[in-house]
Amino acid sequence: MKKLLFIMLAVITLGFSAKADHDKVITFNQLPQHAQELLKQHFAGKVPLVVTMDWDDYTIVYDSGEKVEFDKQGKWKEIDCRTSSVPTALIPEQIKSHIRATFPGTTIIDLDRNRRGYEVKLNNGLEVEYSPSFQVIDIDD
Repeated sequence: MKKLLFIMLAVITLGFSAKADHDKVITFNQLPQHAQELLKQHFAGKVPLVVTMDWDDYTIVYDSGEKVEFDKQGKWKEIDCRTSSVPTALIPEQIKSHIRATFPGTTIIDLDRNRRGYEVKLNNGLEVEYSPSFQVIDIDD
């Protein structure tokens, strides 16, 4: 009985982990229209290395290292520019103002948006979390 339970648990676990890695490679034109427009406007001239889709989002990785994630409706979830900065037009004004005033001379290299708010990574290594109403929740170094 224990052996059967162990086997069932192993099959279920393997099934979940296999499902989590099922990114499907798609073309740029298969992205939601809103995502295509944002990328054409703010990442023009950059070459997509790979465009993938899974059950809840789309991911675009550029040959220059940038990565952008969108939800199923085409709204950005994360913009990770690694060594360059996130396009300023995509950063909410409240976050831009706070970063400029509190951390002058830094740039935002990663911007993450979820239902809990925003997470910003700066080029100096600091991470700043904001609530959905743009109140600072946490600062990590």
